[in-house]
Parts: sequence; structure tokens; C-alpha cells
Amino acid sequence: MRKLAKWAIIAALVLLAAIAANFVYGWTAPGPLTRETSVVIKPGSSITSAAKLLEEAGVVKSADAFINRAKIFGATSTIKAGEFIIPAGASNSDVLDILTGGKTVQRMVTIPEGWPSIMVYERLMANDRLTGTIEIPAEGSILPDSYAFEKNESRAAVLKRMQDAMTRTMADLWPKRSSDTVVKTPEEALTLASIVEKETALKSELRMVAGVYSNRIRQGMMLQADPTIIYPITKGKPLGRRIRQSEIADVNDYNTYAMVGLPRGPIANPSRAAIEAVLNPEKTKALFFVADGKGGHVFANTLQEHNANVEKWYAIRRERGEM
Repeated sequence: MRKLAKWAIIAALVLLAAIAANFVYGWTAPGPLTRETSVVIKPGSSITSAAKLLEEAGVVKSADAFINRAKIFGATSTIKAGEFIIPAGASNSDVLDILTGGKTVQRMVTIPEGWPSIMVYERLMANDRLTGTIEIPAEGSILPDSYAFEKNESRAAVLKRMQDAMTRTMADLWPKRSSDTVVKTPEEALTLASIVEKETALKSELRMVAGVYSNRIRQGMMLQADPTIIYPITKGKPLGRRIRQSEIADVNDYNTYAMVGLPRGPIANPSRAAIEAVLNPEKTKALFFVADGKGGHVFANTLQEHNANVEKWYAIRRERGEM
């Protein structure tokens, strides 16, 4: 009887060891996933709801088994929300490490410098990885840049990051403004910077263009910036044709061919560099500029010089068959 009892105990221990080994192996063994996949854990998800999602996605064989093992081997209270990439063959242990590590997939949305708010709105609304709806943001309230977001994040949250970035940028740059700047408020700075941004694609010209407009404002001259004609027509989108004489003469809150001073507000979302240029403009006597045919501009101090430069530009356009 003693021998039988001894062997029974040994058998039981062996069985328990086998069960334990299988339990551990089930935690570290390769999982059923045959190809890399992504899973989205919603904010506030519990280990139970996450496990069910993992089972449905084929990441784990059994939600219950994953939960039981996770309770013993992992910290179930630290599962993060977001989109996660799960590699093929990931074990239960690997999966929990991924979900608790918080390294979510980061996607990017880029807002080019000088884009109007209507185009920012359209880009965010067209992104099917974002959720919810937004209104067209205030012109000049967004800092052009590339912004990371997670799948199923709200458009409102992404837009807020863009606007917060502009707020921080203005808070940083405004106290550093030069005594040569003609703008009196951050709002005026954004307005003039948006015009400067639309007038040149060259960062090397931003301060010079800002200097020209600063001179014109000081002398009470009209800015005569073509982008301010286009903005009321298209809300900042490309016009797609030549500006008409009637549009040049149109009196509205933006057309700087029909008013002295700045328009009522920004005509685009300016870059940090354009804002810096307006707050620290080039010291120059130039009052005019026109395209040079090479992607930049030629500047002039007098109307006579400017008219000669315009004739050269027209000659280039005629040679190209544009006139």
C-alpha cells in the first residue's frame, strides 16, 4: 500500500509538472497568427475585451487561456489603447508585451506651408483612419508641419494639436520681434506672414519679401499682393486661371489692390519661418518685386526699376508661350 501511495504521489507530481510545463509553454509558444496584422485597442478596454478582440483577429487561440496566463505572467492593468502591429507567430507573452509596452502605430498627416484652412479641413476629413467631424478652422490658426496620429483618433484631437503648435510658436516668437517690424499684434503678424508665405516659395526670400511689405506699410502704400485677390474667390485654393481686371478692382476685406494696409485676417496658414521673417524683416529700401523666371524674384527700389524688371518678366513669359 505504501508503494502504491508513493507511486500515486509521484504520478500526481509528474502530472502537475506536465500541466505547469504546458501552461508555461502555452505562454511562450508561437501563436496562431500566420501573417503580420494590426489590432486596435479602444480606450478603457479591459484585459477581457482585449482578449476577445485578439481571439477574433486570430492573434491568440483562446481568449480565456490568454486571460488566465496573463493574470499569472503579466500586469493586466497596464494594457494601452491604440493601434498595435502584431507579428506573425507572436506568442501570448509577445502579445502582452506589445499591448503593455504602449508602442502604438504612428501615422502621419502633413500640412504644407501656406495651405489655407479649407484645404486642411479637406485633408483631415478625407483621412479614413480618423474619426468624427470638424468645422473649417480659423485661417492662420494652424502651424504647417507633419503630425502623428493613431488609427481611430478623432479629427478634433489632431486639429487641436495643430492649433496648439501655432499657439506655442507665436508665444515663442512674438517676444523676440525686432523693432523693425511693422505689425502691432500677433494677429497682424499672422496676417502679413500668410501673405509673405504665398508670395514666395523660397525660404531665402522670406525676410526680403517681408521687408518690402514692411516698407510699403510704413509709406502708406497698398500692398498689392496678388494672393489677396484670389483668397475671397477660392478661400485660398489655386485659382487655375489668370486674375481678371474686375477682380483686381473688387473692393472687399482682403484685396490689397483696393485698400491700404493689411486685410482683415490671414489668407493661409503661415510657416514658422514666414512668421519669423515678418517679425524680423530684412532692412531694405526695396518697394517692389516681380518674378525672375527662375523660381525667385527680382527686387527694386523705384517704380522705374520695377517696370524694367516687369518687362523682362513679360519677355520671359512670351518666350515660353504664356502670353
